[in-house]
Amino acid sequence: MKKQELIKKLQDIEWQDFEVKEAKSAVPKNSWETVSAFCNTSGGWLIFGVSKKGKEYSVTGVDNPEKIEHDFLTALRSDKINRKIKVEAKKYSLEGKSVLAFNIPSVYPKDKPVYFNTLSNTFIRTGSGDQRATKEEIDALYRNSSFDKKDEEPTQYTFKDLDKETITRYRTYLKSIEPEHRYNEVSAERMLELMRVIVNGKVTIGGALVFGTEEVVNRAISDFRVEYLEVMGKSFADAQNRYDYRMPVQKNLYEYYFSIFEKLLKHINIPFKLKGFSRDENQPQVIAIREALVNLLMHTDYFSNAKPRIRILSDRIEFFNPGSLPKDLKYILKEEFSMPRNNTIARIFRTIKLSENIGSGFHKMFHGWTSYYKRKPKVDGDFDYYKIMF
Repeated sequence: MKKQELIKKLQDIEWQDFEVKEAKSAVPKNSWETVSAFCNTSGGWLIFGVSKKGKEYSVTGVDNPEKIEHDFLTALRSDKINRKIKVEAKKYSLEGKSVLAFNIPSVYPKDKPVYFNTLSNTFIRTGSGDQRATKEEIDALYRNSSFDKKDEEPTQYTFKDLDKETITRYRTYLKSIEPEHRYNEVSAERMLELMRVIVNGKVTIGGALVFGTEEVVNRAISDFRVEYLEVMGKSFADAQNRYDYRMPVQKNLYEYYFSIFEKLLKHINIPFKLKGFSRDENQPQVIAIREALVNLLMHTDYFSNAKPRIRILSDRIEFFNPGSLPKDLKYILKEEFSMPRNNTIARIFRTIKLSENIGSGFHKMFHGWTSYYKRKPKVDGDFDYYKIMF
């Protein structure tokens, strides 16, 4: 039978991904590859009692479903897997035969990688198959495991190594929007200590990326840059030139934010509206793009070989984020969920009100863009990246 027919018979399951094993009389050995792959990527359903040949699915049934279910669930809580995995188990009767279905969850970033027996048995899901993870992919999973801690690590640098011009600009901006803020009453160095940009006299990685000189930033993260490209076509292949504009390297993330945001504003519609006696530029579609930009800077895995990238194409704006989302998007949108990859960077931008503190950033992106352009942004991704398209 076709895959669609099987899904129809199991219609109470919300299928996100799908793998079948014959499992006639025992738990198949390659089941652990699928468990690892689902846990490390987006989760999915593992079905015992169904075989696949080409595009055809056949119900073969499980001879002793109680024993196989017990053996499988027991193994998931044993030392065979490096993490205890809690799954949802269901039993079905199809064509008079027993079929077992197990919902394998995607685990939190801090619990990855999930593997069986040895680290080399780390798998990821690509398309509809399980693939052994490369060293680079395993490294990315480990970086995800320190999801909100990496940018809090200290560097060798102190306050005197930071870019004084950037710090002055930051303090001036803060005073203009929050004249009564307590940080305005203390020295620049003390402000950075209170914000935990400087801890025990040492600048954190996140602090170096936002406030560092170009030399400091490039020592903290080799080959550091945020790519901003304007392409006159729907793709590189469609464009006459590979790109019509590429932003020059900026010295730190604070400079990148304002340089990129100024460019982005030229590519969205901003109708003239008055707010009091001045033009209102804080409109929903502007807020959506601003949140997307700050989201990129707060959530990027700066130690990835990939670079954060913004592409302006003729029919869309793309924000490419190295590093995965902390949870599935549907849960982020359902809850007021906030877990930035880079806590220090998030704190710096939130202090000057360029980002939300209560997990509503994605809501503002989706609501703001949809309310003006009448279409929702699209989000695509995997265990080591995600991309938002407006």
